[in-house]
Amino acid sequence: MTTLFHYPNGKKATSSNRIPSRPETPTYANRGMNLETLLNETNEYYRLHGKAVIHKKPTPLQIVKVDYPKRSAAKVTEAYFKQASTTDYNGVYRGKYIDFEAKETNNKTSFPLGNFHDHQITHMRDCMKHGGVCFVIIRFSRYNTQYVLSADQLLDWWEQRETGRKSIPLSYIEQHGMEVPTRALPAVDYLAVLEAWLD
Repeated sequence: MTTLFHYPNGKKATSSNRIPSRPETPTYANRGMNLETLLNETNEYYRLHGKAVIHKKPTPLQIVKVDYPKRSAAKVTEAYFKQASTTDYNGVYRGKYIDFEAKETNNKTSFPLGNFHDHQITHMRDCMKHGGVCFVIIRFSRYNTQYVLSADQLLDWWEQRETGRKSIPLSYIEQHGMEVPTRALPAVDYLAVLEAWLD
């Protein structure tokens, strides 16, 4: 039986890329793995090596229906998201509170702002007011590349979406973001590109 998840707004759950201005040198490390998997592996690597403690936030669920196929096993068959989630990840690095959202796209030339939600933007603003380090990691799946953008950079684009573009051009992300290399371990070493930012 399929487990049903319902968002508070009634929408179903749903699961932007490089301008080929320079010759592409494809990397095959971790190709095909989604960003969440790569980040979870990276965060576990950071924890095991004493570098940072950063976790994916669990999404609170309201259990509605449970089946018991065996006496010793319970299977959730229907559940509702209790509330809209904030951002994907948070934790502590070098004494600073880290909070970020991770998104990926198959688009070739831009990242759609529609992938973000009002409550996520509000949460990032609130965290920054209290000195938190907030950013987004945007992965372009077609090119197997990802970039860090500060929350400030994202907010600049978010605030003009009603009258301007509804996506962030890849050219802007390449010029103003920080590219995060994909490697074996850690898979997506985003803290390495934040070092200069945090100093």
